[in-house]
This record gives sequence, structure tokens and C-alpha cells, in this order.
Amino acid sequence: FKSRERIFKKVRNLDSRTRFEQEEIKVKTILQLKKEFKLNLLLSIAQLAKSTYYYWVKKLDKPDKYSKIKQEITAIVKESRNSYGYRRVTLALKMKGYTINHKTVRKLMSQMGLTCQIRIKRYKSYKGTVGKIAKNVLKRNFSVDTPNKKWVTDVTEFKIKGRKIYLSPILDLFNGEIISYSISTSPTYKLIEEMLQQAIKKKGTEGSLILHSDQGWQYQMPQYQKKLKENNIIQSMSRKGNCLDNSVIENFFGVLKSEFFYREKFRSIEIFQSKLNEYIRWYNNKRIKLKLNGLSPVEYRKQSIK
Repeated sequence: FKSRERIFKKVRNLDSRTRFEQEEIKVKTILQLKKEFKLNLLLSIAQLAKSTYYYWVKKLDKPDKYSKIKQEITAIVKESRNSYGYRRVTLALKMKGYTINHKTVRKLMSQMGLTCQIRIKRYKSYKGTVGKIAKNVLKRNFSVDTPNKKWVTDVTEFKIKGRKIYLSPILDLFNGEIISYSISTSPTYKLIEEMLQQAIKKKGTEGSLILHSDQGWQYQMPQYQKKLKENNIIQSMSRKGNCLDNSVIENFFGVLKSEFFYREKFRSIEIFQSKLNEYIRWYNNKRIKLKLNGLSPVEYRKQSIK
């Protein structure tokens, strides 16, 4: 009997599971053992009410009408790096041809213990006035109907094996696409310069656009401001200490750290950089967004120019 009790000791230790999942596992275990032991004894060891047991016996005897959808949900969440909430999972299911209410998806995901979290820690690049401060041209007007008209940028940091790594991306407000980015072990001007040079190549020579940032010292450098003017880019800066003026890029950093950084352990800086490159490719090309009608940023951009 000790070996059987060890099984239930394991069953009782299911804190990471939802209550729904715990009950299902316990009842399935009882069904395996009830020919050898009395039901009341098994229920006592499993700490399960008799009414709950019979509810599950009846439920398990019926075919699960959501079995196929649960498999699809599991696959969608896995493909999303465990980042999709019930709304985006619902969209993904509909794109696969399923007709299902978002409330049902939320209920199923809750039963399956599938949730996502967002956390964020900011890197502050402001170090006092070191150069020319630009006006806040953007003024929190984040809406735009064509690509390459409004860009935003900032720097965020990660700590890998005791060392800090800095990421500097440019994001297009049209579709949330990461236009360019650079990675470095120090927040030097070169980090910004490389990112800007990549973005300028993609922009081309036609038309002007706004590039918004905070008042970080890198964006006050004369060479940065000169580069913008040479390429018909209008500089815009947040007001001092007002992160809401650049909230879209801050939200991206939150998503990035929640979906990528906090979910993995990196053995080296090189591995981190490689996986970060993979994530940004996936973010641009595969990750669906609710406000883009269930399309990825790249899909949405391509659709807009057809």
C-alpha cells in the first residue's frame, strides 16, 4: 500500500495545476486503483469529495466535444511561445476555420492552466541635458494609415550572466513592425548609429517621417540629429520624465521580456543574441495582433500595399 500512497502523495502535490486539472488527475488515478482498494479510502487519500468524484466519472464517460479544439489551443499557445491570451487564441482558431466564442476559449484555457503575463523594467538613458532637445512633434498621436510615416525608438537592457546587454529598436507605428535594431554590451552612440543606418536603408529616399524618442543623451548627439536631417526625418522627443509619450515602444519591451526573456535561461551572451534575433523575426512575421485583424505586422503591411 505504501507504493500506492506515494502515488497519491504525488497527486496531492499539484499546486502548479488548476483545480479543474487536479480533480481530473485524481479521479483518473482512483479509477485505476479502485479494483484493489475501497473507494472511501482512495477518496480520503486523494482529499476528494464523493460528489466531485461521481461528477468526474460521469464527465469522463462522455466524449469531450472540445477535445480537438483543446489540441489546437495547445498547439497555438506553444507556437506563440506561451504568449497568447484567449483573445488572440480565439482569432487564431477562427483563422483555422473554427467557429467558437472567446468566452469558451477563455474557459477552456483556464481549465488547461494556460495564462500569460507581462512584466517590464525600464532602462533610463536620460542623463541631463547634453545637447539640443527636440520638440514633442508626435504628441502621443500614435495612429497612422501608411507605413514609414511615424517611427518610435528607445533602449532597453537585459542582464545575462552578470553582464548587461542593450537593445535599441525602431518600431513603425503603422503596424508595430520592428524596422531595425542593434544589440551591444554597452549603451554607446554606436548602438544607436547602427540601428539608424539600417532603418534609413529600408526607408528609401521618398517622403519624410517622424522618429520619436525620449530625451536620452544619444538622441541629443549632433551626429544623430544631423543624420536625421540628411535623410528627411523629423526628430521628436518625449517630455522629460514622461514615459507615456513613448508608450508604444515601452509596451513592446514589456511584451518582449514577458514572451522571450523571462521564459528562458541563457547560457551565454551569444545564445541570447541568437535567440533574440529569432524572436524578433517571429514577432514581425508570425505573431498575430488583435488590432491588426489577426495578422502579423509584416502580413498587415503587405496587405495594405496590395
